[in-house]
Amino acid sequence: MFTLSTKRLGMITLMSLAALIIGTGATWAQVKNPELEALKKEVEELRRRDTEKQRKLEDLQRQVEAMRSQLPAAEKPVTPELALEKALKDIEAPASVSVTTDLFASQVGGSTFRLIDISLDALFAAGTSTEREASTGRLEGGDHDPRKRGFTVQQVELSFTGAVDPYLTGEAHILYLIDPVVGDTRVELEEAFFTTQALPYGLQLKGGHFFTEFGQINPVHPHAWDWQDQPIINTRLFGPDGLRQSGLRLGWLMPLPWYSQLYVGAQNANGEIAASFLANEEFFQERPIGGRPFVKRDVRNLSDLLYSLRWENSWNPSDTMTTKLGISGLFGPNATGSDGDTRIYGADLKLTWRPTTSFRGWPFFLWQSEAMGRDYVADRFFDGTIDLPRKTLRDWGLYTQALYGFQYGWTAGLRYEYASGSGASVLAWSGRANDPFRDDRHRISPLLAWHPSEFSRIRLQYNYDRADHLERQDAHSVWLGVEFLYGAHPAHKY
Repeated sequence: MFTLSTKRLGMITLMSLAALIIGTGATWAQVKNPELEALKKEVEELRRRDTEKQRKLEDLQRQVEAMRSQLPAAEKPVTPELALEKALKDIEAPASVSVTTDLFASQVGGSTFRLIDISLDALFAAGTSTEREASTGRLEGGDHDPRKRGFTVQQVELSFTGAVDPYLTGEAHILYLIDPVVGDTRVELEEAFFTTQALPYGLQLKGGHFFTEFGQINPVHPHAWDWQDQPIINTRLFGPDGLRQSGLRLGWLMPLPWYSQLYVGAQNANGEIAASFLANEEFFQERPIGGRPFVKRDVRNLSDLLYSLRWENSWNPSDTMTTKLGISGLFGPNATGSDGDTRIYGADLKLTWRPTTSFRGWPFFLWQSEAMGRDYVADRFFDGTIDLPRKTLRDWGLYTQALYGFQYGWTAGLRYEYASGSGASVLAWSGRANDPFRDDRHRISPLLAWHPSEFSRIRLQYNYDRADHLERQDAHSVWLGVEFLYGAHPAHKY
């Protein structure tokens, strides 16, 4: 028989084991290959997603920077990192979260209309004055001023704002007032207008019923004022409700290295809300400009409309400082006769300081000033009894105010005002010194305000008035104001 030696037998055994191991390894490799391929694909997919995410982040950064360059300098975020972080949070919000505005959505034709923002803002005041109520109503000549001893409902504003479609946005603001003298409730359409979003060459068209863009105070609603009452010169030139009317306004964002916007507008010139122009008979019974009689005028052609022009610019001298400078002009007919007309002109400056490291906008410092004047060309008037010559009545004035946010939620401020004029007031007033809306005026108003949040405010304001038409020449008033707003209304900016 053939026999194997022990040595040869061991070698054969080792070779058999090696072949077995190799074969088994090959079999395992064949079994494992699909899993490895899957893992490779998953790694590649993760790498692709990471690359895509990085690309989106870079695109988003560029979009944020582009948007910041188009905003007014005063409204830019403190740092681009904060803006990017907010934008990322909005993008990364879970898709399953429902949008509350869908509750107000409805299908209109082939598109969906969504009412985005609904809000209510309420202003109340309480206080007293050394002047009697009739005189206080002339010292505080604005409809939204605290002008009664005791309590005043300055306004309750219901606002609707939203996107109409990709081309238009719309706003409507409705006011509820209680007359502090007779207690009647009034409802007013403060504003209702559309604004275009897709015009070329930096153009934007606004149409409807809106505040005229003149200066810093007139275009904004009372709840956006820092002080509780509107400046004296604004009341004199624009009436108790400010200057607003129906019409069109074209804006042009000029292609300059800094923010620069030009506005040109045409509006109706009649009504109490156009006091220095055609006004109405009821307004003249209460506040005849210069004592002149009211003469009704029809709109005959385009020259009987009110025209406005404003140019505003903004710069950042440093990372903590923003400046805004504007000039404004108005021209239109007035209610003294067929050849009466009015010209109003003004300049305004706003300076904002805020450190790069702040907590919800505090601390900050704001300095704002406006100077404006009016040439009221009164036409000759003769009715067989009264004979008044053609006369130019000039009125001018200014205010300057400083507001310091010294601690989170707390602000303190001081405002000074001056108003004067030339050209005698006649008839009922018997001289400009007796005219409460054209005499020489000074006012100093310190202010202390506490903001429990961005949606509420409590203000304590003292007014020292010195006016020629007052019997004692001066007056002292103290007003405590409370404001709250709720709904989808933009929070106050400081």
